[in-house]
Amino acid sequence: MSLVGATSRRLFLASLLRHRLATALSLLAIALGVALGLAVQLIHGAAIDEFGRGLRTLAGEADLQLVGPREGFDEAIYPMLAKRPEIAEASPVLRIEARLPGREDTLEILGVDMFRVARMQALLRPRADPALVDGDGRLAGLQPRNIFVSVDARARLELPSRLGNGEMAGPALRDGVLTVQSGVSGIELRLAGELPLSGAELAVMDIGGAQQMFGRIGVLSRIDLKLAPGLSPEAAGLALSPLLPPGLALQVPEAAAGEASALSRAYRVNLTMLAAIALLTGAFLVFSTQVLSVARRRREFALLRALGMERRQLLRGLLAEGAVLGLVGGVIGVALGHALAALAFRLVGGDLGAGFFRGSRPELQFDAMLAAGYLLLGGVAGVLGSWLPARAASQVAPARALRAGEAQYAGLPHMQGRLPLALLLAAGAGLACMLPPAGGIPLGGYAAVALSLMAAVLSLPALAQSLLPLLGRTRSVIWRLAHARLSATPGQAVVAAAGVVASVALASAMAIMVSSFRVSVDDWLAQVLPADLYVRASSSAASGYLDDDALARIAAVPGVASVDTTRLLNLRLSDEEPVFSLLARPVDGNWGLPLVAGSTGRPDGSKPGQSSLPPAWISEAAVDRLGLGVGDRLTLPLAGRQQSFVVAGVWRDYSRQYGAALIEPADYRALTGDDRVNDAAIRLEEGTDAGAVADALNARFGPGRLIIALPGEIRATTLQIFDRTFLITYLMEAVTVMIGLFGIATTFAALAGTREGEFGMLRHLGFTRGEIGRLIAAEGALTAGFGVACGLLAGGAMAWILIEVVNRQSFHWSMDLAVPWAALVLFAAVLVSLAALVARLAGARAMRGSAVQAVKADW
Repeated sequence: MSLVGATSRRLFLASLLRHRLATALSLLAIALGVALGLAVQLIHGAAIDEFGRGLRTLAGEADLQLVGPREGFDEAIYPMLAKRPEIAEASPVLRIEARLPGREDTLEILGVDMFRVARMQALLRPRADPALVDGDGRLAGLQPRNIFVSVDARARLELPSRLGNGEMAGPALRDGVLTVQSGVSGIELRLAGELPLSGAELAVMDIGGAQQMFGRIGVLSRIDLKLAPGLSPEAAGLALSPLLPPGLALQVPEAAAGEASALSRAYRVNLTMLAAIALLTGAFLVFSTQVLSVARRRREFALLRALGMERRQLLRGLLAEGAVLGLVGGVIGVALGHALAALAFRLVGGDLGAGFFRGSRPELQFDAMLAAGYLLLGGVAGVLGSWLPARAASQVAPARALRAGEAQYAGLPHMQGRLPLALLLAAGAGLACMLPPAGGIPLGGYAAVALSLMAAVLSLPALAQSLLPLLGRTRSVIWRLAHARLSATPGQAVVAAAGVVASVALASAMAIMVSSFRVSVDDWLAQVLPADLYVRASSSAASGYLDDDALARIAAVPGVASVDTTRLLNLRLSDEEPVFSLLARPVDGNWGLPLVAGSTGRPDGSKPGQSSLPPAWISEAAVDRLGLGVGDRLTLPLAGRQQSFVVAGVWRDYSRQYGAALIEPADYRALTGDDRVNDAAIRLEEGTDAGAVADALNARFGPGRLIIALPGEIRATTLQIFDRTFLITYLMEAVTVMIGLFGIATTFAALAGTREGEFGMLRHLGFTRGEIGRLIAAEGALTAGFGVACGLLAGGAMAWILIEVVNRQSFHWSMDLAVPWAALVLFAAVLVSLAALVARLAGARAMRGSAVQAVKADW
């Protein structure tokens, strides 16, 4: 037993060093899967931490915050809360995202009560600069046009800004004067000092001045509350929540970070699952490596068994090899994941690729628990990849394995009788698709994807046996030899193509899903952008807006036939549903409204008591999240009251993930009295040049005051953002395809080493080295062809799951199926050609020796 113990370490662990190429490729595959998943988590975690620290800094000593819709709420609630015995201090805040005319960036301005903020939010208390204000500056904070900016914000405002078209816009802050936009008018604010705040780009001014300058009289964005001593936030919330108007909520300052995390959760989880599939593909590569390693060492293991090694010792030794591969690959992956996250922070900040946390610059932090978790995942992948080969090796009888000629191919799996199991897994995938999401995460859909992938790998032998007879009818000797060998050893195709199946299935599924999504988005844009010209004063979140006077001036421009408007608000339906969009825009004649259910008129046979309610049209996400349908009652918090509507239809909306409702502008104005408009859609008179109208609008309102775009420009920009959103997805697909090619290279490199005698005999029969190379290439092409065919079939099934289950449960969007046939055919042809090339290169070493030496073992 001591001999066995001393030999185990050399045989099991040192074998990894003897087969450097296979070991290196397996390590790389696992490392890439670990790195991708860890990088996504690190980027998101750091962005959320940075966001949360900023919220905590701005909240100061506040225990609770009263929050509402993004557009603000009536300040009448403030004195009521300030007088409550539960409240020790109350500090009102008005948040303005001020547009900078002529530039694409904005400046966050907080209007604060200068007396209250000094007691609760010391970092927001401004410091007057004697060089910028008159007198000693003690009353500078109360001047309505004085503004105080952080050091970081001042540095940005004093620099030119690059526009989207490549042009440069001048500094927003010049000679101590900051020009911002309110509506379509410019406002000049005077720089009066700075804030004792670092790491944030924002400005502070008196709340009364902010309300006056930006037309927000009587409006607040939030109220920061410091509770009476000894009172917990939970107890205060229970006492105060019944007193609040609809649409307002009390929450701890850190809750906003949780909401921000929830907004990006679906996208982040999908990226993580892609990384998990890449890691699973790496596990298939470990499986291929270990199967071939076991086949080569079959007689060695039989000898050890004859010398006294027990089955479980052999099993543990081979599993230890896989664990070492996985753990070392995990260590490399953890280091690479941190490097990728650091690179992402340097290049794009905390943006995950879909616009979340854009502009944030978080710092990379080491999370020991997260790193340990991904390191363990690498080890698990290695063990899982080694389990079947180890189990098969431990069950082989020593006497049979020691017979001459037994070791060359006997270790390859026969994989017969696996089709019923594959069908069972496919049925399990179908059942998993029926499961509802868990906490908004489509776990059933992800399980269905994994089961479909395993079913595809197990069905590979059956597919190969079906296709091989059709491919052997040729006069080419090389092709017939390649066909005969794969027919005799189907396990070789299974081992080599396992990684190809996984990578092709993932790549083709994502290609079909992304193509379907892109085509659907393009068609949707064509429906929602029917006008000739679109005008806005700023984004819906910023300070620019269009009022009745601005709309009249637009309508008076020569060539303008009609003007339709859109008002967009973000409402807070509840603490559980913090984000909900309301649009007020015309719906007559299905103008720009892609309905999927209902109609533009009032639903027939409205339920009792709903005949007098104004109609509303809700998005597909609202249907899923609120559980409503055509004819149901929809209740929304508007103007501090709950307003009821009847659902007249359901429409497709790709821009608002958490639900939206659309109502007529006349109904909106009657209920709220709000006459502001975010966007104007202009239809031009016949023969009118859109460029000439755009020039006339800029001349009438002043350069940089309006954002004017043609529908084609909006579509191009939207699709550009779409492609950027899926950039990380494309990179992950490329990684998995490379892993699949690594599997081909590893398999044929290992098999070629065991086939030197076969190649030597072919040389004696007249084959040249080039012809043997073409034979190996043909085998590689055939093997990859089986993997590609099986992977494409599995990819089609996975694409359906992604579109109908994962996408619907994650983002609540439907889409039309659009298969990129030409791209898939090209992808398959290129992959098969590359597989033939890597197989040829991998087998080159086995052909270097002399033909005599190659067959010496057979004499």
